[in-house]
This record gives sequence, structure tokens and C-alpha cells, in this order.
Amino acid sequence: MLKIAVAIVVVIVVSGLSSFWQEYRVERALAALQALLPQRANVLRGGLVTRLPAEQLVPGDVILLGQGDNVPADCRLIEAFGLCVQNAAITGESQPKPLDAGPSMVVEPIQSTNIVFAGTAIVSGDASAVVFATGMHTEFGRITHLVQTAGGEASPLRKEIAHLSRITAILAVSIGSVFCTVGWVTGIAFWQAVMFGIGIIVAMVPEGLLPTLTLALVLATQRMAKRNVLIRYLPAVEALGSTTVICTDKTGTLTQNRMAAREVLLGARTVADVAQLSGTPHFVDLYRPFFCIGLMCHDLKEAHTEGAQQWLGDPMEIALVEMARAAAPGTPCDPLLYKIPFDTDRMCMSTVHRTSGGIAVYVKGALEAILPRCDRSLVDGKVEPLDAVTVEQIDEAQERMAHRGLRVLAFAYRLETGPCEREHIEEQLVFAGLVGLEDPPRPEVHAAIRRCREAGIRVIMITVDHPLTAAAIAHEIGLTRSDNPKLITGDQLRALTPSQLQLALDAEDVIFARAAADQKMQIVEALKRKKQIVAVTGDGVNDAPALKCAHIGIAMGVTGTDVAKGAADMVLLDDNFASIVDAVEEGRAVFVNIRKFLTYVLVHNVAELVPYLAFVLLRIPLPLTPIQALSIDMSTDALTALGLGVERPEPDAMRRPPRAQTERLMNRALALRAYLFLGLIEAAIAMAAFFFVLGRGGWTYGTILPVDDCAPRPLA
Repeated sequence: MLKIAVAIVVVIVVSGLSSFWQEYRVERALAALQALLPQRANVLRGGLVTRLPAEQLVPGDVILLGQGDNVPADCRLIEAFGLCVQNAAITGESQPKPLDAGPSMVVEPIQSTNIVFAGTAIVSGDASAVVFATGMHTEFGRITHLVQTAGGEASPLRKEIAHLSRITAILAVSIGSVFCTVGWVTGIAFWQAVMFGIGIIVAMVPEGLLPTLTLALVLATQRMAKRNVLIRYLPAVEALGSTTVICTDKTGTLTQNRMAAREVLLGARTVADVAQLSGTPHFVDLYRPFFCIGLMCHDLKEAHTEGAQQWLGDPMEIALVEMARAAAPGTPCDPLLYKIPFDTDRMCMSTVHRTSGGIAVYVKGALEAILPRCDRSLVDGKVEPLDAVTVEQIDEAQERMAHRGLRVLAFAYRLETGPCEREHIEEQLVFAGLVGLEDPPRPEVHAAIRRCREAGIRVIMITVDHPLTAAAIAHEIGLTRSDNPKLITGDQLRALTPSQLQLALDAEDVIFARAAADQKMQIVEALKRKKQIVAVTGDGVNDAPALKCAHIGIAMGVTGTDVAKGAADMVLLDDNFASIVDAVEEGRAVFVNIRKFLTYVLVHNVAELVPYLAFVLLRIPLPLTPIQALSIDMSTDALTALGLGVERPEPDAMRRPPRAQTERLMNRALALRAYLFLGLIEAAIAMAAFFFVLGRGGWTYGTILPVDDCAPRPLA
């Protein structure tokens, strides 16, 4: 009895340690979030500046911020001088945002120009600010809370294992108790009857299932790693096979994230092929400011590797520099005085340069942000008033480019002979033209979308791009089949109620454009209420709640932040949508393989159960002890069943719809086949071999052999 108890405890401890390790990995995402918060802050108290731990701040404290500081709490600016803040931790926007202490009329605090948030960093300038929220009451704390509370729902595989465990436990304990009682009533000694009942319970419980399952999932993750998918949470392997909806980004996931200028609007002329500009130097001279903007208005860093010049930064800005250099070679770069970085509120960026003729202000950004700041336009080398007809022509050109799937930027400038006041540099501009940039789709995405459709998986694009651009790209890659897909912008999404959003998701083709990253979680929750198994992609800190909320969170390996990767279940090493589809195929294969070795294990359980029943009912020597049954389940069974768990996906795996959420891992057909067909055949063969050995050893029916009788018997 002691040996049996020790063996069972060892099995329980091994399983418990495995579960603990999985929970520890989940908590690492929260630790990454906490590590981003600063530890100390400069606080103005009693007229003196004191450096205090961040956790001692209270609302009403005045703190001093300078370049390089991390912001310890949500604060409203009192004074600010040339302040630029990196808000990537909150908004996901990579460009620093200029702030000031003036009044802000926006409704959303996250869009305010006079508020700094905990977890962000001061890029330049200095300021004093009053604290109004600390700890979990900050915007950063809200994101942390969402990550802690989101995604509490177990994976489909974990649900199935829990359901299977309950069924087998109830069956094992019930059958073991019944036959223990029957054995005792029919004259078997009490302790022998108890050992007999324990033996039945051990035989009925598939102890080798979880180790075999873990090994199969680990091998599946190794296969996925070869297909550029890194699995962080093992049950996500199978959950991928159950996916019904994939919510994906556009840039870098569906597209190559390699921008190139394709079309420009200069004056009243549209140049459909930018490469033609290099052959028209006279025309280029007429629009020299346009190309100066492309060449100098950027936030790139220049690097030299092996004697070659290389630009580091946004692929879009690199494409603009390359366009300007190709069309207007030899154009010098004027010294930069200062710049106002791009931010999502202004939707533009500006640089100020010293030229031989004075000061030049170059501005680029979204047309809806640039055009209202312009009162003149550049036409064939002359500056003319910007009238309604010209504005209409510009709007039509933008729509035409967007319909082609191009990302459209507007250029503007202003020349000053004297000093330029910083607060007014983006006023009274001269409109210089439009440029349409192409981010070509990945060549393998079209086939991946088709495979998703054949597999019954719906793909929803969520992007920050212009709705028409998103619609054009979606149509090009086959994501939408109708000419008029349902387009929902971020502003429209904020106005929708949860029920209205669920109804909107019923549309056959739906695209979310100009959507903030934190709105992904809202979409994911709506899909989950519709009983969908959701996979979602993300790369920023503010994507972490959506990644945690989804059944399968997918982080970008190339552009993703550490926090996003920590909150995700899997990481795309190449940021490629096609890799997700490959992983889904592997996930479906895993579920099929689990069923195969589950059948194998249950068949062996029947073969282990029958000897105990025969021991009581037929009064024969005990063919199998509980320790022997445990040894078989945890060693030989696991290794042989593993061969079934590593089989490749079937050829038609991605031509079948996702399995229904009501479909059980162990269904009626599997149970009947394992318990009443294959199990009985194996049990009959095993018992026949047992009786053959007993008979050859001289045993006669009715003779009781001691359990510890290991003396050799001569064969007859």
C-alpha cells in the first residue's frame, strides 16, 4: 500500500509542477508592464525640490520633468518649454508628441495636448506639472488592470482536458468503489479489496495522457518554429486549430512594409509613374520645394555600413527621400534648425531649415490636416491663391490615389526672410502637392487568405490607414469580395453600442480603419460574445489587453514590443500573415493527433481494467499490480502514443471548417471504439497470453498465488 501511495503522489507532484510553470510564464507579462514605471521623481513640496519614490506621489503634488525623465503619474502641465513626449507605451505611436500648458478642447484625455501620462518618457524640453492620478488610477494602470483581468477564459484544449478529467475521475472512482465493495462482500479480505479498488481507479485513469499531450505539443511548437511561429503557451497550439476569426493589422502583416512612391500630384498635373520625373529636369525645377520637403522633412537617422549610406527609420520616410533623390539629384540638404515631430492629433510633422534665402518651413502629413493650414498653392513654379476649384481637384486626386490602395501624403511649405516664430510655423502655408505611396501586399498573402476562406476562418482587417486605402488593399489580396465592404472608422466605432457592434460584425465584408490600437479589445470582446474563437495580432504595449483578451494573442516578432510579446500566446518571427495560417494548419493537426493517442491510451486502460475484474469475478491470480499499471501509463504507453502525436497535417486539413465548440475531445464514437471494440480485443489478447504463461508454468484453476511469489516455475 505504501508503494502505491508513493507512486500516485509522484504522479500528482509532476503534474502540479507543470501547471505551476505555465502560470508563472503568464505572470511575466505583468512584470514587464510594472518594470516600465519609474522609481523616483522630483517633487516640489514646501518650496523645496525633493526626490521621492514614485509610489509616494499623491494627487496635488507638483513634479518637475526634464529631458530623459520617465513620467511617474498622470499629470496636467502647468508650464512647458519645448516639451516633446514619447507616448508609445500608451498610444502605440512611435513619434514623439509635442505638448504645452495651454488649454485643450479635445474630449479624450489621451488626445489632450496638456496632459502627460505615467509610463511615458520626456524626449526633449522641460516642464512642471500637477499630479491628478497615481498607481492603478492612471491610464497606464488601466492598461495593466485590463491585462490582469482580460483573457481569464481558458483555452479550448484546457476546457477539453478538464472535461475529460472530470468524466474519467467520476467513472474511475465509481467503478473502483463498486467493485471494491463487491469484492469485500464476496469474501475478499478488506485490504485486498481496497488494493483491488485502487487498482481499478489507477487502470481507469489515463495517467500517461498529460505527459504524452505535453510532449506532442512541444514537438508541434518545434515544427511551428521552423515556419516562423514561436509558441509561448502550449495550449495555444491546439487553440489555433479551433480559430474561427483572425483580427489582423495591415502594415507589415498583410503588406511588405516596404514603401515606394508611385504617383504624385504637382499643380494640376498627375504623374502616374514617379520614375518618369528623373527624365524631366525642367518640370522638377518648377516644383523644387516639393522635392526639398521629401528630402529634408523626416525623422530618419543616417548610418554608414561598409562604406555605403543607409537610412534607419520609418520605411515611408525612406521612400520619400529616395523619390526626391532620384527626381532631383544633387539637391543639397539645408541645415536643420528644429522640428516638430509627427503626432496623431496634428497628423503632420514640420522641419525648419536655414537656407541661402532665409528660413524654410517644410510640412508633410494627412491631407485633411495640411489643406486647412494652406492659403496658397504652387502651380508651375508660381505661388497662386488656393481657390475652391483647386481644393476640389486636390480632394479628387486623393480619393483616386486611395482607391488604388496608395497611402496619400500632402506636402506644404513656407519661406521666411526673417526669424520664424515656432508657434506659428504651420500657418499660412503653400500647398506643394500630393504623393501616393505603395506598400505592396506580401506575395503569399493572397493564397493565405484563400486558405482561410476554404478552412471556414474569417479574417478582419484592423488598420490606422485611410478607409479607401484599406478597402483597396483588402480587395487586392482577396480579403473582401464585394465592391462595397462595410467600413467602420475609429470615430464611428466609439459611437457604437456593444449590440450595434455585434450587428455590424455580421456583415460579410467588414474593415476597421483609422482605428486606435486599444479599440482592438472592444472588437475582440464583441466577437467572443458571438461565440467565436478569436486570434488577434498586435505589436504595441497598448495592444497587450487585446492580446490577452483573445483566445490566441499573436505578437509581432520584428516590430513588437516586449510587453506585447509577453502578453501573447505566440510570436510571429517574420510578422507575416501567411505564418498564422501555417500555424492554424499545425493546430488542427494537433487536435486530430490528440484524438489518436487518446484512443490509444483509453484502449490500454481497458486492457488494464479487465485483469482486475477477472481477479475478483474469476478468482485468478492478480495479473497486474497498481504500480505496474502506473509504470505502463507513465513510460511505455507515453512513448508509443507519442508516435501518433507527431503526425503531419492531413492534406485536407485546411479544407474543413473549424471544429464546433460543442465538439468534445472524447465524443461518443471515440469512447465506444476505445472501450467496447479495440479495448476488448486488446484485453482478450493480453489475458490469453497471461493464461498461456500460467498454464505453461503448471498453474491450475483455483490455486491462489502469493502476490510476492517470484520463484521461478519450470515450464511443463
